[in-house]
Amino acid sequence: MVTPVPDRHDGTEQTRVQHRYHRELFPALHDWERTEAAIVEFTGESGPKGLLGLDQMGHFGPQGCDLVTQLVRETFPVDVLTVGELGSGFGGALRYLADALAQDGGGVARMYGIDLVPEHCAVSRRITAAQDRSEVTEICADATEVPLPDGALDVVIVTGSMPHFPRPGAVLREAARLLRPGGLLVVTEEVSLAPPGRAPSAAFHEVHPPDVFFVTSLPDRLRQLREAGFTEVVHRDLREWAVALLADRLKVVRLFHGSVVRIYGTEPVDLIRRTLTTAREEYLAGRLLPALLTARLAEVS
Repeated sequence: MVTPVPDRHDGTEQTRVQHRYHRELFPALHDWERTEAAIVEFTGESGPKGLLGLDQMGHFGPQGCDLVTQLVRETFPVDVLTVGELGSGFGGALRYLADALAQDGGGVARMYGIDLVPEHCAVSRRITAAQDRSEVTEICADATEVPLPDGALDVVIVTGSMPHFPRPGAVLREAARLLRPGGLLVVTEEVSLAPPGRAPSAAFHEVHPPDVFFVTSLPDRLRQLREAGFTEVVHRDLREWAVALLADRLKVVRLFHGSVVRIYGTEPVDLIRRTLTTAREEYLAGRLLPALLTARLAEVS
């Protein structure tokens, strides 16, 4: 069964644990300038989509961000939005979404990327500065204590970072505080949801350490959203879509193994391959539930 996580944690310890895991998985991304040049040489594309496809190999990447963009624009078709991403990491999804939301009318007034790990924020700031982006601001903070005022955001997004939050209920409560009434929450749940009474396999935990990845049952996640004050909660099952996506990712790693190794190194590429393989196996076995969740903050009556 999925073990509930106590509603407390040592933030300093989580900073250390999350940094160590991501440093081992993507060490090349800390040397961003060299890695960016290698990615551009490999993909032939210097825009956010080409970069995001490789710097988020273990996530849903640009395909997941496209789903997020579609749902945001269905809710706010032509609005100029203030958006925050919780668990923004190196900022790939943040910058991709800034561009995507500006394509179909409207756009973004400000994109805030909030991440716990100082090194991640520093890399993201370097990339943002190199791309001369005035609309993006990185904030190094715990996702349960974001230094922005109440109601500061139109949209809060979480693109794959839910499993890295030991206190997901507290994160969702903070998302509700940050949103204006009627604001939208969009969450891609990649390896963070399990069916009631089930849990990921031991093989999954070998490459997804339990102190880095925290899994919540679907009923508990829906309860957390309700208790945070969200309404109009919609759960979209992405199982078939995600199984096909990870198969494509594994195909890229296999067909272009030499090029990907030159970008990341042999050991990280092997870890990426095992991470994708085990996640896909959990989807197929029904032990994890890839999903897209949306919810609205209730309007003030």
